[in-house]
Formats: sequence, structure tokens, C-alpha cells
Amino acid sequence: MRLKPSIWSPVLLLLALTACRQDMHDQPKYIPLRQSDFFADGRSERQIIEGTIPRGHLDDDTAFYTGKAADGKPLDTFPFAVTKADIQRGQDRFNVYCSPCHGLLGKGDGMIVQRGFRQPPSYHTDRLRQVPNGYIYDVITNGFGAMQDYSAQIQPRDRWAIVAYVRALQLSQNATINDVPADARAQLGQGGAR
Repeated sequence: MRLKPSIWSPVLLLLALTACRQDMHDQPKYIPLRQSDFFADGRSERQIIEGTIPRGHLDDDTAFYTGKAADGKPLDTFPFAVTKADIQRGQDRFNVYCSPCHGLLGKGDGMIVQRGFRQPPSYHTDRLRQVPNGYIYDVITNGFGAMQDYSAQIQPRDRWAIVAYVRALQLSQNATINDVPADARAQLGQGGAR
């Protein structure tokens, strides 16, 4: 049974015309910092009103949010007192976000490296043991080399917790018996010395 071309022609024409709408592609909107004829100053957005107070996301602590001092150099210290809970939180976040590449001990032997991806440096090299804390925070925030940035995935407080845990890892993997307090050495016995 054959259909006449006169029946198919209008159907095909109707289908072709429905695909021509560009409404989703050409939406009427202003993109920030684009020019506009609507306002006299030619801007598409208005200036913030003087005295406006941001709510919910005020990043006024430069050291905490950037890992850098006022002069732009990486912080050597932490912007808050680090607790055992911070280090435990850092371990948790490290295991989730960092260990796939850096490995559980920070030696650069994570699972993706075992699958053939590029190996990151070990945290236990002299160079990385001597970098300021703010440097590690900045690398987590902005990425470095093949490492992506984690600013969207890891909150600032958790980034600092990861830095604290990395420092604990570095200490644990490079410690000697002399680094253990005298009262705790007896619990280690002779097997703990190196």
C-alpha cells in the first residue's frame, strides 16, 4: 500500500517548521558586565547600594579564604587553632577527595595512578614538607599542574582540615622515636623505634 506524496508533504513541512524555533537559544537576558541601552550609564546591572551588608557568604577573612597573608604570601600557620576533631575531619575529606591520586599515606600511589594516570608528588619529599600551609591550601583551592581545583567540592574549613591532616601524615611518615613524648615511648616498646 503506497501513500500519496500529497499526504506526506504537509506532514514533513510541519515537522521541519517546529524545529526552527530558537526561543531556548536566544533568551532575553542580561549577562553580567554586558552593555545595555536600558540604563543611562550603559550597564546591564546596578551598582551595589552604599552600606549594603552581604548575607550568608561574606568572605572578609582573607587568610581563611585564600591561605595568604595581607602581603599575598602563603600563610605559615593556620587561621584557627587546629583540634583533634579538625585533623579527623581532614582525614575523612582527604580519604574522599585526595587519596584516589595521592594514596592513603600521601605517597602519590593512589588508585588512579595504579590505573595508569600521572603520579602526583609524594607529600613526604623535603620540598613539600617545607612549603607553607597556605601553599597546600591554595593548591587544594585552585589546583596545580594536572590536579583540578576543589574549591567547589570542598568548603574552606575542610580544606584547612585537609592541610592539618597532610601535616599529620608528613609527621607520622617521617618521625623518629625522639619525636614521641617520653611518657608514650614505653607504650611503643622497641618495635616502634626506627
